[in-house]
Amino acid sequence: MAWKSKALRSSAVAVMVATLSPVIVEQRALAQGFNRTPVAVGQKLADGQAYVTLVRLKHQPDPANNGRILISFEENGMDGIPIYESTDEGASWRFVMHATDAVHNDHSKCNLHWQPNLTEAPRTIGSLQAGTLLLSASAVCNNDRGRAAEQHLQLYSSTDLGRSWQYRGTVAEGTAELPVWEPNLQILDDGKLVTYYSSEAHKADGYNQLLCHKESTDGGKSWGREVYDVAIPGGVERPGMAVVDRLPDGRYVLTYEDVEGPTENQVYMKYSRDGLNWGDPADRGTPIQAEGGEYPINCPVVRWFPIGGPNGVLIVSARGASGGGDPSGRSFYWNTNNGVGPWWEVPAPVQKLMNNRAGWTQAMMLKPDGSMLHITSSAVADALNNPSRNQILFAAATLDLNRYQAEDAARQGSALMRDASMSNGAKVRLGANDIGRLTFHVHLAKDGPYTLAVNYGDIGFSATPRLIANGDVLQGTAVTVKRDEATVALRNRDLGTRGNGDRIVLTSSAHLRAGDNTIEIAGGAYALDIDFLEITPAGP
Repeated sequence: MAWKSKALRSSAVAVMVATLSPVIVEQRALAQGFNRTPVAVGQKLADGQAYVTLVRLKHQPDPANNGRILISFEENGMDGIPIYESTDEGASWRFVMHATDAVHNDHSKCNLHWQPNLTEAPRTIGSLQAGTLLLSASAVCNNDRGRAAEQHLQLYSSTDLGRSWQYRGTVAEGTAELPVWEPNLQILDDGKLVTYYSSEAHKADGYNQLLCHKESTDGGKSWGREVYDVAIPGGVERPGMAVVDRLPDGRYVLTYEDVEGPTENQVYMKYSRDGLNWGDPADRGTPIQAEGGEYPINCPVVRWFPIGGPNGVLIVSARGASGGGDPSGRSFYWNTNNGVGPWWEVPAPVQKLMNNRAGWTQAMMLKPDGSMLHITSSAVADALNNPSRNQILFAAATLDLNRYQAEDAARQGSALMRDASMSNGAKVRLGANDIGRLTFHVHLAKDGPYTLAVNYGDIGFSATPRLIANGDVLQGTAVTVKRDEATVALRNRDLGTRGNGDRIVLTSSAHLRAGDNTIEIAGGAYALDIDFLEITPAGP
């Protein structure tokens, strides 16, 4: 566990009853004001604190079971790890059972409790049949005072769609003083099982916490030696919460949080050809960051999806953001160039409320209709600072990967402003004339004609931005989209502006190339508020 309070994680608290809700949750926090009223948006799945993991079945012996979705997460109490399922692409959910510790009998003190991770065997691997479900999780053993004294990273298998679970082996063990955390399971092409995890067991060697992995060649019954993946000497930094996924070129990608690092809590990415060799453990890798300075922090999850171009898209969720990003972590970060170059933000389908457990390790799944299913934990409005009241929320939405937020562009003579009325909760106030300039380095899949649209508004004086594509000044047409007077008055009051609140869309055309392009928005006669740039193919 990289940055978290041990006191928070060590005591077992009251059991929360899992319930389903058929309605959309829209919970307003107590603060008032247009720009200062956070709202949680999503459908309640259950009560639960954090750490949602998801698997969509693809390799079942009975093909009728393919497409079934299983999730698990952390809940309060010592009942074990809850398993839920959906047979309608995540539109509704039902409770299946609790997976429990098969090694320790006294479940009031020892049980599966933290950091579940689900996956499915894609083929027969030794004694594991294709379609076998695998659950890795931390079994926690509390002492007589209810404090966590031991952790056991265990592996379980199921051949009946998660209705029962059989113990296979223990990957690593820790104590209250030298704990191990956060298993993440991968099945390599050669059938090896790999568990990546965080370890504090090497403090005497100068590592406050490090990321490592072990291999198993017998389906998780036994595990090999521990290999360091990210280990920063000096006894200060705490890399943690590794999550691994596969790229279309066959490489593996790993994200993690670097607590107490050069940039506090920033998320980094590393690559591996084989899922086992990640380069020099002291090399942090590449930070995930927008050119505007925004970056995700804490509890990252990386997932690759086959949309957005020939390279697909990498999407990273996180507990929060810094550098000007939304501290509540209500955005995904995305990149369509295998993680190379700048990252962009898009609103997450679930809009969670923040506390110190909300958003730990989130689940994402691309649905057949092209929308993104998103499941995460959220605080509740009447108990924002009480994580024991957290709820698991889910929602699905189509992510607009043609939209490039102004706040993520490189900025000159301009200022970032949080504004809940904007498409991602922020905008950039662009300076007039040649003082202000936004630069978007955009990676596109195809050469050809594109339509470029800038969504913007004035702040009391009529002005039009200038649009430049790969050095060419473009001619465009501006169309005003009216807003109602009540919304405008409320917005101006809360934001201290005097504009009419209308949104204006400046549209132009350009021939752009496959690969990297530079699009610039330059200032108009007066300062302007820029929301986003949208780039869409103009032809078939």
